[in-house]
Amino acid sequence: MEDAMSRILVIDDDAEMRDMLKQTLSSAGYEVVLAKNGNQGLQLQQVQPADLVITDLLMPEKEGLETILEFRQDFPRVPVIAISGRASTGFFLHMAGRLGAVKTLEKPFQPKELLAAIEAILKTEAALVAQAGSRPRSSSSPENISAS
Repeated sequence: MEDAMSRILVIDDDAEMRDMLKQTLSSAGYEVVLAKNGNQGLQLQQVQPADLVITDLLMPEKEGLETILEFRQDFPRVPVIAISGRASTGFFLHMAGRLGAVKTLEKPFQPKELLAAIEAILKTEAALVAQAGSRPRSSSSPENISAS
């Protein structure tokens, strides 16, 4: 892995899924921050900015689609991976992609599938940042952000 110190924020209401993701990501060399809902995830991003966010879609308090929208608004340069495994997953994953998730995964997924997606996304993001000579993407400043 190229960037062993990348920080990943995992947002999921299922404690077992959070623990499994933390173990998988930590074993791959990532720093992992955990949140149990979208509100907590957005608050953590303010104080411990992550390089990438993984969010479940169906959660209490603030569900994943709303969380993705708020991340796109407040942290537009932080890539988001959406995950879900409940009924009508296809619709929610499709909507997550339309709302700004750079990758969607249906549960259950293989750890290697998630790790490959993360590595590809972070490599692409690092190349874009280097090419643009811009600041780290954890900044919520609207500078150098074009409307899509």
